[in-house]
Amino acid sequence: MTDLVRRSHTGSSGYEISFAVAGPETGPVCVFLHGSGPGASGLSNFRGNYAAFVAAGYRVFLPDLVGYGESEKPEGIDYTLQLFTDTIYEMLAAQGVDNIVLVGNSLGGAIAIQLTLDHPEFVRGLILMAPGSIEELPVYFQMPGIALMGQAFISEEFTIESQRAVVTALVHPDFRDQISDELIAERFAVARKQPKDVLMRMRTLNLGPRLGEIEQPIFVMWGEEDKFCPSSGVEHFFTAGCNVRAIRFAKVGHWCQVERRDEFNAYAVAFLNGLG
Repeated sequence: MTDLVRRSHTGSSGYEISFAVAGPETGPVCVFLHGSGPGASGLSNFRGNYAAFVAAGYRVFLPDLVGYGESEKPEGIDYTLQLFTDTIYEMLAAQGVDNIVLVGNSLGGAIAIQLTLDHPEFVRGLILMAPGSIEELPVYFQMPGIALMGQAFISEEFTIESQRAVVTALVHPDFRDQISDELIAERFAVARKQPKDVLMRMRTLNLGPRLGEIEQPIFVMWGEEDKFCPSSGVEHFFTAGCNVRAIRFAKVGHWCQVERRDEFNAYAVAFLNGLG
């Protein structure tokens, strides 16, 4: 049941989206949305997580965002939050999915928030790990991880060592032994095919002022030593009056689902089971 089946969908944007599916066909649907950065993909972000959800009876979708993984990588376009959101929504609707829980990290968290705002009837809960698009852009540009990622990828000489530097920055030094050479090579192979526009022409919004519109239960997990999205962002959900619970991990960076994999899986599945 944990074997992944790879499929694709082309929606109104004209761009082909690749995604993997696993789990019982009649199980409640859980959609994993990966973050940005060179070489990112659904499987490379959530390889250590999806099987625990399948074992709990969920049907999981692991899409690659447009511009990432095995999905189409168009050049000369703006990579907007709405483009990411619409292509994911259309892909899921085409699969006959009409009720989901969203699990989003970083950019994937921003997409989860936008999709919930756009289609509230479609979403019954959100699990967000260091979600993006809840601060003004200058806040993100000041983060050391964002600066490193931009400088490394936009450079003419993006090498496998550049890839290693970006990926290891995602985690706390205590967890760097979990970043394998195979993961670096996997993401580097994707990054070499990505246009610079994926980062240079990414266009996101500050959705922070709209968090109060979300009525669905939200579970936020965040590493205290995140170099990409400030962990203080979790307070926005409380200030907005969301139906939220949160965990902040000490000595954890941007990838709590990797760094604290077993805890993340247990907490997330318990949250999902509590949704009824």
